[in-house]
Amino acid sequence: MAEITAALVKDLREKSGVGMMDCKNALQETAGDIEAAMELLRKKGLSKAEKKSGRAAAEGLVAGKLSDDGKTGVLIELNAETDFVSKNDIFQAAAREIAGVALAVEGVDAISAAKTAKGETVSELVTNMIATIGENMRLRRSARLSVGQGVVALYLHNAQGEGVGRLGVIVALESAGDQSALKEVGRKIAMHVAGTPMPPLALSTDDLDPAAVEKEKKFLTEQALESGKPIGVVEKMIEGRIRKWQEEVVLLKQPFVMDPDLTVEQLIANTAKEVGSPVTLKAFARFFLGEGVEKGESLGFAAEVASMAGQS
Repeated sequence: MAEITAALVKDLREKSGVGMMDCKNALQETAGDIEAAMELLRKKGLSKAEKKSGRAAAEGLVAGKLSDDGKTGVLIELNAETDFVSKNDIFQAAAREIAGVALAVEGVDAISAAKTAKGETVSELVTNMIATIGENMRLRRSARLSVGQGVVALYLHNAQGEGVGRLGVIVALESAGDQSALKEVGRKIAMHVAGTPMPPLALSTDDLDPAAVEKEKKFLTEQALESGKPIGVVEKMIEGRIRKWQEEVVLLKQPFVMDPDLTVEQLIANTAKEVGSPVTLKAFARFFLGEGVEKGESLGFAAEVASMAGQS
């Protein structure tokens, strides 16, 4: 049996990322065989992960990444149980690694099955972190936008480290115009999506979820009927209020947060004139950490976003 030296324990810890005592115990159980100890730790990690899988995980990080040519951008949300974990170097590095994988494949299942640069799958990476850090974790969602011509812009708010934060936005602009100008405008629109008091539900009126429209119409109808006005008057009131609501929740119709005299749609038209080529806002994605899992707090940073407009 090999002697369980401090150097051997240290070597296993560096290879596995697991705590010193767990490494020492694994080496003792495997008679100092470091490869067998690695396998033992892996199996124990799977067991720990299974036990923790039912625990709520709504904290963590949103990570974003752009391709080298700037034509593809991704967001991923990697959840953990506590906010403390979002400051962990291993967790932050994993979020960035997963975002990099997401540039090549789309969808949580495909990303989870894809391999990282180290040769392990993303699913294995998450499982190993659960064993190392001791909290339940999961890759919750992902978004990927690409353009043939133009740019995808990325903005991360409440950054916790490089490429990671609590809120992320990607915006795809299609155009043959000047790429640097498009990148600047795209980032400003991404900042708008992050900072506007009314986060957009859709890019255009046609893109609105019919269920969301019906829900809002029902709410407004009930509200209007309480006025006691005739049904004909109520119907006209509803039409006007629905149009106003659509202007509030449709990105292209929203007043641009950095210049409320312009709508986002008008900003796009002005940009097209500046770059000498048609510009289309193709799509956007906005991830706010824990959104839909538990009620998030209002960020209240529209003014902050506006003040950052000049940053690159």
